[in-house]
Amino acid sequence: MTRHCCVALTLSFAFNLACTSSTQAPPEPTESVEQAIAEALTFHASFDDGIDADFARGDSRLYSAPSYDEFDQRTVGLAGLEIDIAEEAGRYGHALNFLSKNTKAVFYNAEDNVAFSPDGWSGTISFWLSLDPAIDLEPGYCDPIQVTDTAYNDNAIWVDFTDKNPRRFRLGVFGELDAWNQGNPSPNANPAFMARLVQVLKPTFEQGRWTHIAIVHDGLGGGSGEATLYIDGVEQGTTSDIAEPFNWDFSTAAIRLGVNYVGLFDELSFFDRPLTAQEIETLRSLDGGIAALRNQ
Repeated sequence: MTRHCCVALTLSFAFNLACTSSTQAPPEPTESVEQAIAEALTFHASFDDGIDADFARGDSRLYSAPSYDEFDQRTVGLAGLEIDIAEEAGRYGHALNFLSKNTKAVFYNAEDNVAFSPDGWSGTISFWLSLDPAIDLEPGYCDPIQVTDTAYNDNAIWVDFTDKNPRRFRLGVFGELDAWNQGNPSPNANPAFMARLVQVLKPTFEQGRWTHIAIVHDGLGGGSGEATLYIDGVEQGTTSDIAEPFNWDFSTAAIRLGVNYVGLFDELSFFDRPLTAQEIETLRSLDGGIAALRNQ
């Protein structure tokens, strides 16, 4: 073989090797999206094995009381309330069923179940609802969930249905009341209150269909917090420039469920960081719900 042939073969081998290397698939990530979501989980209530949480970094028990001003009268369970478990009616398995307008306090303790920090509270709240607001809800505002130690307008995150048909669906996020509320006007006449809302004018809730809700919040209490609402994986809007402090008294901090609510509620979960849009879509599309994550 001549010198020129050897050179040609050598160049051909090097070229083929380079092409083979460039078309190889990148290495698999060491952690899947599902694993990352599971590691951020702080609380999960599926209602498949009763009313208490399946997983909780804090107290897993569901409590009730005559009102949120009467925490000293709280008891474990739902005795005397028109709330039960609807078997095989949930998004996955069973669901919590509010049979009539709930005016009592129904809650999980927030301490450790919610990754609260006064220096920058970040996380994600996820749950499913099934109802027709125009038919099922009785007159008045209805909050499927409130996370607060005091009230809806003080150190709180919530979603609600407005008081009259056609009902809007809203996300509200408010820190220390005295820090954001000047002059104490009524909420709907208060520009500072209205500026904190993400409003969905024509929400697509229906009887017999489950709707996924996700609330992603970042940096609350850190001087420039924000929160974003997702419905069925679609971003609905963000409330931002939330500058006031957030402080909780953990003796009354609670995950409040079904304030004036009528309908089905399922798969409540909290995470200790803001989930990405991709992670929310993964969460929404899980075959078997959060239990599938926890069983990995």
